[in-house]
Amino acid sequence: MSQHKSPLRYPGGKQKLAPFIHEVMTQNGLLGCHYAEPYAGGSGVAIELLLDGRASHIHLNDSCKVVYSFWRSVLLDTEELCRRISRASMTIAEWRRQREIVRNPHKFSRLDIGFSMFYLNRCNRSGILSGGVIGGLQQIGEWKMDARFPRNELIGRVESIALRKRDITVTNLDAEIFIAERVPKLPRKSLIYFDPPYFHKAERLYLNHYSPSDHLRIAEVIQGRVKRPWLVSYDDTPQIRKYYSDRRRFSYSLQYNARKVYRGRELFIMADRLKLPGESKIKSIDSALKSMARRRERCG
Repeated sequence: MSQHKSPLRYPGGKQKLAPFIHEVMTQNGLLGCHYAEPYAGGSGVAIELLLDGRASHIHLNDSCKVVYSFWRSVLLDTEELCRRISRASMTIAEWRRQREIVRNPHKFSRLDIGFSMFYLNRCNRSGILSGGVIGGLQQIGEWKMDARFPRNELIGRVESIALRKRDITVTNLDAEIFIAERVPKLPRKSLIYFDPPYFHKAERLYLNHYSPSDHLRIAEVIQGRVKRPWLVSYDDTPQIRKYYSDRRRFSYSLQYNARKVYRGRELFIMADRLKLPGESKIKSIDSALKSMARRRERCG
């Protein structure tokens, strides 16, 4: 699989896990299945699986309106979105204008919101919408705000995804509503990957985040109501281990850079019915994420 097919950077982005999830699909006879992400975010895994022919249809859901607006714009406003990417002004004045759109989405069109989300995602440190601009307001750092804005490459990614729009469903539902209303309608041959907001530090990384009681409730819903094969990834905390204590799980190392470097472990949790890939495949997650973290450190 090639890398970086999603136009978005995302806090805790899991695109490097696509080969591992491909192995899960292979082990469980799920190649060519429908693949769903109730917390889509950057959708790095989903986009790779679709464009590489591993999934036949992907379902991207995110309760955050600005994230949803971006993905809808990719599919329905492709030409104008690409035009805006091509002409985007890399100035602090423009960055402030786009930030105001994300802060007040109810005042703007879907395309305005979607492009603003994209602009801040590419210009902010580590892709965090509420974070600071790369290079700072004075733009005196080694890396400037356009460091992650290769226009032609990003336009190419958007266009490649839009070509498969018939195979992509985008929704703007709370994850629990998605589970209740959409998951039962998925084909039996489906895989659902849950990547909820982190238990710790989530308020620094996402516009929408959970309280401890929310994490417990969604754990109960996933384990009690989801009747399709599923995977969950989380930051490795005692609370999350307790919530999924009856499920098979393994941890892997993670380094994440958002103003300062955080080091820790993440958990992968699997539904009972899923066969686990071999130990060598699990170990490969560590090396993949370490490589991704080293690249992120270079420009924040």
